Amino acid sequence: MGYRIPEETIEAIRRAVDIVDVISDYVQLKKQGRNYFGLCPFHGEKTPSFSVSPEKQIFHCFGCGAGGNVFSFLMDIEGISFIEAVKRLAIKANVDLADLELDDANKQSRADTGETKIMVEAHELLKKFYHHLLVNTKEGQEAFDYLQARGWTREIIDQFEIGYAPDSWDFAVKLLSGRGFSLELMEKAGLIIRKENGGGYFDRFRHRIMFPIHNHHGDAVGFSGRLLGEGQPKYLNSPETPIFHKGKILYNFHQARLHIRKHQEAILLEGFADVVSAVQAGIAHSVATMGTALTEEHARILRRNVDTVIICYDGDASGIEATFRAAELLADAGCHVKIATIPDGLDPDEYIKKYGSDRFRRDIIDASSSLMAFKMMYFRKGKNLQNENDKIRYIEEVLQEISKLSNPIEWDYYLRQLADEFSLSLSALQEQLNRHRNNKTHSNNAQSKEAPRPPLQKKLLPAFQNAERMLLAHMLRSRDVAMIVQQTIAGAFNIEEHRAIAAYIYAFYEEGNEPDVSLLLSRLPDDLKPLVTELSLLLITDEISNQELNDYMRHVLNHPKWLKLKEKEQEKIEAERKKDFLTAARIAKEIIEMKKMLSSS
Repeated sequence: MGYRIPEETIEAIRRAVDIVDVISDYVQLKKQGRNYFGLCPFHGEKTPSFSVSPEKQIFHCFGCGAGGNVFSFLMDIEGISFIEAVKRLAIKANVDLADLELDDANKQSRADTGETKIMVEAHELLKKFYHHLLVNTKEGQEAFDYLQARGWTREIIDQFEIGYAPDSWDFAVKLLSGRGFSLELMEKAGLIIRKENGGGYFDRFRHRIMFPIHNHHGDAVGFSGRLLGEGQPKYLNSPETPIFHKGKILYNFHQARLHIRKHQEAILLEGFADVVSAVQAGIAHSVATMGTALTEEHARILRRNVDTVIICYDGDASGIEATFRAAELLADAGCHVKIATIPDGLDPDEYIKKYGSDRFRRDIIDASSSLMAFKMMYFRKGKNLQNENDKIRYIEEVLQEISKLSNPIEWDYYLRQLADEFSLSLSALQEQLNRHRNNKTHSNNAQSKEAPRPPLQKKLLPAFQNAERMLLAHMLRSRDVAMIVQQTIAGAFNIEEHRAIAAYIYAFYEEGNEPDVSLLLSRLPDDLKPLVTELSLLLITDEISNQELNDYMRHVLNHPKWLKLKEKEQEKIEAERKKDFLTAARIAKEIIEMKKMLSSS
């Protein structure tokens, strides 16, 4: 049996939670005036256009048009039902829903998300058992000794809930089936594998140290198993499943998020062990990719939460190549990128074990260099700078990168560095840099002609449409204005969406509600919510004069008449074309009368 949630309970939850606090778990928000702004989580952007109003308890993106209240935000960002959003926010609001029942429609909604919930429950169950085996049993003693030999304390092992999967073909199969989980669904969850002959299942993870992987809310959704002893593969990760998408999850992000906000930077590492060692070394704002290259989605997640990202990958050749690719992605996402370089081909975990936590923080993380300095080092690889051709090629590659910078001070700094190192004329380097920048400008212009981008500003709206928008904006703020508009023009709005919104506003006030956009949004269909949030954020005066109100309503009512007038003018032109001058004269008289009526109204 599920929950039937009364309107008053939903309203109590909405009033008890702060939309700014909820959205701050997903988006880095900065206060500007009355509202908060950040990068929209629903589309890629480098300049914040996502606005949150604590006064109205709504959000709106001026870039993609997304908008709504705290419930619709959670539904959109998490892809969950309204009931699921209410349940999550009820926990924040300390509202107990245990004694309530679901109606039939919501039971179906619950069934739709039932499989993913069961998958998460299975992962949580195995995570607890694997951890118990590691720290409390003789079976896990070898794995526990190995971890302690690496320098990991019991506290850090508990914090990351590291476990041990026994050297058994059916431990997980028996445990899950014994707890009533469908083995077919557990295969879909990536925890077990069907035998080739179809005669049963066996465990995916055996004789491995288990690192549970959590989504960004802290739910266990996958594992990475490190083989204990010899063999391949050394690391075995969960496959892609309905709850685990490695291109969208950063390891330890659920624990690191608050520390990332506190430090105003994130440390990006390559592996699970690197993160565990870094956190034990006091660098709690550390995250890693899921055994794969950084993706655009990873970069967007980081950019939404922080401005600065320090990349600290392995110091070997493949780590440097991965650093370059990740830096480009993060820079394109709008991040300020810094590079922490580890010498001697070591990875962060190895460096910490060899030199200690303090030195890692001081000499590696705190000594991180700019992205441009890293690129200059990167372009030196494989070149003999005593060779004239290699030297010229290096200078050209560096100038190409400098041309991408937007800060003239940075241009000057790196040009002088090149000039000093190679005894070159600063003016010659400046001239070549200008050529690269001009080529880049021409290339951008050519691309814009091939695929024109939408203008930054919206085109001017027709007078009647602007009038309807202003009326609705005032109606959202004033019950009295809404009643006047209802008595005068009722449903005579010319745009279909505006007619629908007006009808909802009339009904909302007739129920006895006071102006409250966030509450109104709970009553609206999803396709109207973005427009209503946009209208509610229009800059309008608190009070509207009778003259202004009447002008808006006149524009709305007169628009169909202007359309009729244009039809008459076309009829007149057609009559004249057919040399039917008598009809043309009659229509001309009608046009004159219509214009008189419009000018006097």
